[in-house]
Amino acid sequence: MAEAAVDRSSKSGLGPAGKPFSTFERLVAWRYLRARRKEAFISVIAGFSFVGIMLGVATLIIVMAVMNGFRTELVSRILGINGHMIVQPVDGPFTDYPALSSKLAAVPGVKMALPLVEGQVLASAQAGGSTGALVRGARAEDLTKLKTVSDNIKSGDMVGYASGDGVLIGSRMADQLGLRVGDLITLTSPDGDITPMGVSPRIKSYKISGLFEIGMSEYDSSIIFMPLEEAQLYFNAEGLVQSIELFVDNPDDIDDLRPKVEEAAGRQIAITDWRQRNQTFFSALQVERNVMFMILTLIVLVAALNIISGLIMLVKDKGSDIAILRTMGASAGAIMRIFFMTGAAIGIVGTIAGVLLGVLVCVNIESVRQFFSWISGTVLFNPQVYFLSQLPAEMDLSETISIVAMALTLSFIATIFPAWRASRLDPVQALRYE
Repeated sequence: MAEAAVDRSSKSGLGPAGKPFSTFERLVAWRYLRARRKEAFISVIAGFSFVGIMLGVATLIIVMAVMNGFRTELVSRILGINGHMIVQPVDGPFTDYPALSSKLAAVPGVKMALPLVEGQVLASAQAGGSTGALVRGARAEDLTKLKTVSDNIKSGDMVGYASGDGVLIGSRMADQLGLRVGDLITLTSPDGDITPMGVSPRIKSYKISGLFEIGMSEYDSSIIFMPLEEAQLYFNAEGLVQSIELFVDNPDDIDDLRPKVEEAAGRQIAITDWRQRNQTFFSALQVERNVMFMILTLIVLVAALNIISGLIMLVKDKGSDIAILRTMGASAGAIMRIFFMTGAAIGIVGTIAGVLLGVLVCVNIESVRQFFSWISGTVLFNPQVYFLSQLPAEMDLSETISIVAMALTLSFIATIFPAWRASRLDPVQALRYE
């Protein structure tokens, strides 16, 4: 076999001592990749290495894409109802909030300024049952611009809210309390009227004008939207708001917008951004992604170890070929490059196949979910539980490049020792392998 390869390379005008990675070296490396009957076991190991790298790369791409999709969905839902920047007063309450909101909304990069009055209450139904809730008082025109809420009205409408006669509650809260549109919900606040006997709780009932379903159970089960003027009366905050939430075009540009917002306010303010308010949550997500990446990298590492074992067996099997090539003038470097290309080819082709498989699955992730749901007879990723109608998958180019680079690096490193071992054999030692 080696003689045939050398003869064909000689006809091409290339000898064993040609340039690095010459046609001769590539020809011999390619020949070693093709299985012969007596090399079937080595071929099986190479096949398992290829499949392992392909599945490892594909799994990494798919899992990272799904986790990115989850993060994007969670961020969009969390930030869809909460402002990216929360502006609070330092030198006194916001009594001039209409003019201040207009100034802040005019800052380049700010989409909307939302004056808010908030308070904790006990929500209960006349038929029985109660739950804790967060009341958010907002103007009707602002809530209409908040598409996360206004575009997700499950039943009812905002007509009653706009007229100041009704409130909006989450769908899960309505289910928990057995309420529907048109029913009355009773709100109890511990900060009520001041009497000679002390502060008495404030209890008042409101008509439900609509049910919203944002898609996060925490919000759908605990938030009540109330007209701003009514919330000011209910929480003893007539003529003022507690904070102004700003929604920006790009949440990652918060640091650049902070000085502009402070300048536009023209007074002492305290600014808290979305990263500070959700630091624990997003830090946990980042840690989970990093740990998952390291765990799944072990799949590629195991496949790379298979390359080592397969090449070591190939070197042992090709001892006579190495001897012939060395006696015909092939250098130790040429032998090393031949076996390096043999192992590296498995890693390169496996990585490419893994990328293609991963992209194919990510593009059709919902069809894959439905297929496995049909196979198992159960609903995987139930929308009733996760409140996401489809399994999210969002590929990141830089992350995919990192996965490819990692797989190729492990594959190349795995080939170095067997290739070096082959290059160290002299003709006499190589013949003893036979």
